[in-house]
Amino acid sequence: MAVVPTELVDSYGRVHRDLRVSITDRCNFRCRYCMPTEGMVWQPRDEILTFEEIERVVRVAVQRFGVRSVRLTGGEPTVRAHLPVLIARLAALGVDLALTTNGASLSLLAEDLAAAGLSRINVSLDSLRPDRFAAITGRDGLDRVLEGIGAAVSVGLAPVKINMVVMAGVNDDEVVDMAEFGRRQGVEVRFIEFMPLDAQQAWASSDVVAAADIVAAIDAVFPLEGEPRTSSAPAQRWRYRDGGGSIGVIPTVTESFCTTCDRVRLTADGQFRTCLFATDEYDLRGLMRGGASDDELASVMTSAVSRKWAGHQIGQVHFIRPSRSMSQIGG
Repeated sequence: MAVVPTELVDSYGRVHRDLRVSITDRCNFRCRYCMPTEGMVWQPRDEILTFEEIERVVRVAVQRFGVRSVRLTGGEPTVRAHLPVLIARLAALGVDLALTTNGASLSLLAEDLAAAGLSRINVSLDSLRPDRFAAITGRDGLDRVLEGIGAAVSVGLAPVKINMVVMAGVNDDEVVDMAEFGRRQGVEVRFIEFMPLDAQQAWASSDVVAAADIVAAIDAVFPLEGEPRTSSAPAQRWRYRDGGGSIGVIPTVTESFCTTCDRVRLTADGQFRTCLFATDEYDLRGLMRGGASDDELASVMTSAVSRKWAGHQIGQVHFIRPSRSMSQIGG
């Protein structure tokens, strides 16, 4: 029997200890950078991994490869029924367990999620203006999201972070307002460059607001100082000089962090991916439902990571968009 390695290492020496797990492709929003307003075809429910199958993949990743961080995504993970049950099962594996959500149902779930063992939470929020929020998300739900953020803070989820996708001519004039909101609420805002994963495939480089411009806009109002990068986390962190907290900026397009990437991904339908922009997937669902052993699952994961590319090459002439949109891959 082949010896399974103790780490997921690619040919560039990157060790992978962060697993992103999408638990559904469904969502109650229609964010313009993620899925189309109409005509989305959902995966049949029998093609979505069960809680037992998700737990099994995570357990293999944790016990065989030392994965330490697991983040649940979607689609919108809170639309998956009985989510606290899954949280409890994964938390029992001893991982740092996080969740990314649009926040619309968070006021109803925050207490149960925290009690089940959720450690951290990120809430997507791209505008503080009700009309603009509705235009971006396709839904009139800003008040519910703001209430959900408050609920997450009140039940002790820490840290609570806000994810803002910054789009030129859409919401870039709210960068300073969002920074001020984070300071006032005591939460960290992470500003994310707009990536080519929209379902309409309308993305253009001119839509991107560069991380440097985001930082400059905030620094002009609330002076910042950079923090040293101490991990493979994608965000470049800056703290306010007056002690008012910090922000993160994720320069996915203009200053990619591929050289330090330690992430792998599992889609809701059980496909293992080594990059958000990967063009190859590895079918773990089929293996599990076909009776594969944990050794076989681990072998496929090892082989996939060994083939991981150097980086996504957004902006290069040979860049190839993934065939699936953000909601189908998992954010």
